[in-house]
Amino acid sequence: MTTSQAAISARNLTLTLGSDAAPVEILKGIDLDIAKGETVALLGPSGSGKSSLMAVLSGLERASGGTLTVAGQDFAAMDEDALAHARRGHIGIVLQAFHLLPTMTALENVATPMELAGAADAQARAKAELEAVGLGHRLGHYPQQLSGGEQQRVAIARAIAPRPELIFADEPTGNLDAATGHEIVELLFSRRAETGATLLVITHDPELAEHCERVLTLGDGRIATDSAA
Repeated sequence: MTTSQAAISARNLTLTLGSDAAPVEILKGIDLDIAKGETVALLGPSGSGKSSLMAVLSGLERASGGTLTVAGQDFAAMDEDALAHARRGHIGIVLQAFHLLPTMTALENVATPMELAGAADAQARAKAELEAVGLGHRLGHYPQQLSGGEQQRVAIARAIAPRPELIFADEPTGNLDAATGHEIVELLFSRRAETGATLLVITHDPELAEHCERVLTLGDGRIATDSAA
C-alpha cells in the first residue's frame, strides 16, 4: 500500500507511560496500514492497549517511538498543539461516554467545534447532520433532555458534520441497551458509507465487528491477529 492509499500507516509504534524510574510499556511495536475508506474493528481484552492505540492514532496521545502518518500528516513529528491542529476537520471521534457539553443544545454541540475551526456555514451543516441522524426535531434540546441513544446520535453528528477523513469510535454502544445499540451501529455505518470516511472502531460488540471489513485483535500491546471479517 502506498502512502497516498493509506489513511493510517504506522511502523514500530510504541507508547510508554509512567515515570523514568517505573516505565510502563503500553504499545510494544505496532505495524499497521489502514487504507482510505476501510472499516476496521479493534478487539482485545481490557488492558491490551486498544484505547491507547486509538488515542495515538487519533492524535490525542503522542507516541513514544516509531513512525506514524495519519491522513498524510506526520503525527510522530508533532507536539501536542500541532496534533490538536492536525485533528481539526480531519478526524472525528465518538466515545462511549458521549462527552456532550451540558450547557449547549444539540445544535450548538455539533456546530460549535466547526465554528471554532472557522467554518462559515457551521449552523447549517450541524442542522443538516442532526436531521440525517434523525434528530431534526431535537435541535434545541439539551443533553439532559435527550435519551442515551439520542445523545450518541448527537455525538455521531458532531463527529461526522465536518466531513473528516477518519472516524474513530471507542465502544460507541457501550452505554446503550441492545436495541438502541443496534440502531446506533446501523446509523454509524450508514453515515460513514455516505461520507466515505475511514472508520476504526473499538468494540466488544460482535454485531458491530461484523459490520467491519477487517478485524484486528490486540494482545499485550501488540497486534495478535489481523483478518477480514
